[in-house]
Amino acid sequence: MQLLEQLAPSTADKVKTKLENFCPGASEIILGFAFTDVIARQGIDLRTREMLTIAMLSAMGTAPDQLDFHMRAAMSAGVTREEIVEIALQVAVYAGVPACINAINSATKAFDYFENS
Repeated sequence: MQLLEQLAPSTADKVKTKLENFCPGASEIILGFAFTDVIARQGIDLRTREMLTIAMLSAMGTAPDQLDFHMRAAMSAGVTREEIVEIALQVAVYAGVPACINAINSATKAFDYFENS
C-alpha cells in the first residue's frame, strides 16, 4: 500500500476500500500481488516499470481506467511528458493507431491533472 500511495497519493485507501467492499481480502490478493510481489521487486526501477506498464496497457486497449491511473503514476515516478509522448508513438507502430489514440487521450488527462494540481 505504501508503494501505491507513493504513485497516487490519496488513492490507496479508496482502492483498498472498494476492493474490500467487493470481497473481504481482495485488496491483499490483488494489491499485494501487484504492488508487493511484482512492482516492488528490485530488478527494474519504478520509473521504468511505469513506462512499461503504460506501454502494455496502451497496447492492450482493454483497461482504460488503469491506463489513466498509470499515466499519472508514471509522471509521479518521474516519467516526463516527452517520454510519454514517445511511448504513445511507439504504441502506434506495434499496437496500431487506435491504441495510440487511446494512449494520447489518457496522457492528455494526466498532463492536465499535473498542470492543474
